[in-house]
Amino acid sequence: MTSTGIEVSLGLWQDRPPIEVIRTARLADELGYRAVWIGEMATWDAFALGTHVGRDFATARLVLGPFAVSVRDPTMIAMGAASVAALTGREVGVALGTSSPMVVEHWHGRDRAGSSVALAESAQVVRTLLNGGRGQLDGAVIRTSGYRLRLAPTRSELVIAAFGDAAITAAARHADRMVLNLLDTPSVAALTGKLGAAALEAGRERPRVAVWACAAVDPGPAALEQLRRGLVGYLAAPGYRDMFRRSGFPDLVDFALTRPHPRDLLAAVPIELIETVGIVGDESTVAARIAEYAAAGADDVVIVPSATDEDPAAENTLRVIARLAERAI
Repeated sequence: MTSTGIEVSLGLWQDRPPIEVIRTARLADELGYRAVWIGEMATWDAFALGTHVGRDFATARLVLGPFAVSVRDPTMIAMGAASVAALTGREVGVALGTSSPMVVEHWHGRDRAGSSVALAESAQVVRTLLNGGRGQLDGAVIRTSGYRLRLAPTRSELVIAAFGDAAITAAARHADRMVLNLLDTPSVAALTGKLGAAALEAGRERPRVAVWACAAVDPGPAALEQLRRGLVGYLAAPGYRDMFRRSGFPDLVDFALTRPHPRDLLAAVPIELIETVGIVGDESTVAARIAEYAAAGADDVVIVPSATDEDPAAENTLRVIARLAERAI
């Protein structure tokens, strides 16, 4: 195994009861994972869920987000993080990202234009607010003046979700960590290298790199189906489609670009694709995959554990990977 930090992100699987993630979060804390990430997309408000589960945690930190910077403004994000920290007594990190056109434009009816600029400007203001300063920026996208937290400053870790060059530059200049999602190990190595170069240019040490990866130990048919389904929306996405081509799936990407029915595209997704961007298999395979991500430059691996009727609340996956992490200490 590796000494890479292992953390947990709640899967928020759409085919599972929403309430199940509360059990997953509590298990992660009980098993000694150092942080639980709570994202925000279609189900839970991250601040509400973070407050609910965080009140019962013994040791785990919370990392909330990534929050879509075109949907939530810096004041909302800082106020929410400070609220969760005050109500739970836990350390709370904040992650920022640009999210997708579906979430920003269709669900929320917001303009996603200039999202890369908004990410950098939001990071600058959120950092100031969380450190107890007064928000003040007349930027190209973000404008704020005069607000200061009334609650105690959290001095939170700031995380930026990155893939493209502009987001990597923002992470190099403002973040404590950069998080990468659903990538193969060569892509992790390449983007980590870009972050190092951008940080050097900015006169900073390279932020830590965290990699989100879907995970399932000894997965049954339901877990494999769940993880396959989770890849469908990425196959034709800019950036991701190039990665999948390089990883050996050009025909699948070409098919995805024809915009087939999601059911037909799902049927074409092979198990090998999950194995390329996830941590899936028996215990030894899972240990080797974590080591591969570490060798590619990941300082932290954030598992997104599959939860199914075969493994409710992802308990088996969480227990096995926690045991692997203990061996590395």
